[in-house]
Amino acid sequence: MPDSVGEAAPGVAAAALEREVLALWRRGRSHMAASARAVDPKLDPVCYPLLVLLRDADAIAMADLIGVLGIEKSTLTRRIDSAGRLGLVERIPDPYDARARLVALTPEGRRRLEEQRVETFRRWRDRLALWDPDDVRQLATLMHRLGDILD
Repeated sequence: MPDSVGEAAPGVAAAALEREVLALWRRGRSHMAASARAVDPKLDPVCYPLLVLLRDADAIAMADLIGVLGIEKSTLTRRIDSAGRLGLVERIPDPYDARARLVALTPEGRRRLEEQRVETFRRWRDRLALWDPDDVRQLATLMHRLGDILD
């Protein structure tokens, strides 16, 4: 029979962690929807991760986006088309392969995403200002470690 210090404790801790991760995931989806609306009120929230990936690059091949986002080519095409109709992304020629196209933020898309990012980071800084900086660093480290085991 497991005692509270022995075998049962890891199971209880894992169950508590699972509940918190699921709660964080739900909050994250809500945050993603709000972030998408901040970029453009008509932007489908499922397109927001695409914009974030493009923010950190000049342009990305569709094959690379498919791998990182973990979605099908047809799904990615619909998301690119949707964001493209809003003037946020565009397809550009691949300088290394005349047959291929890359996906990039438009200057307007980059501007809007940066405005949203600045506001989001301001809110994070305001909320985390009450925390000990070492706690914030430790949380970031632990979340990275958790992400590693979830892959």
